[in-house]
Amino acid sequence: MRIIARSTLVDYYTANPSSRTALEDWFTKTREATWTCFADIKKTFNSVDSVGNKRYVFNIKGNDYRLVVLILFTPQTVYIRFVGTHAEYDKIKDIKIFSNGKDNE
Repeated sequence: MRIIARSTLVDYYTANPSSRTALEDWFTKTREATWTCFADIKKTFNSVDSVGNKRYVFNIKGNDYRLVVLILFTPQTVYIRFVGTHAEYDKIKDIKIFSNGKDNE
C-alpha cells in the first residue's frame, strides 16, 4: 500500500515518543500489505474497525492511540486522516467526514 503522508506519523511520534514503535510497526505492515477489502485489513490488524465512507480506525499501542485512515483499495493508497489519543478521537463529531484534522460541516 502507498501511504500518504508518513510525515503525519513522524510529526506525531516526535511530539509523543511513546507512540513511535507502535506507529512505525503499523506503517511497516501497511506499506507491505496489498489489501483489496476490509477482510484483508482484519487479517493484518484484528483491532481495526470500518466506520464508513472508506474510513478505518486502528487501535494503536493497546488502544492508547487511534489512527484514522481513508483507504482506496484499487489504487492501493492509504491516506492518514487523524492520529491522536483515544480521548482526542472521542471528540471527533463525525468520523465519516473527518479529514486532515478538521471536522467538515
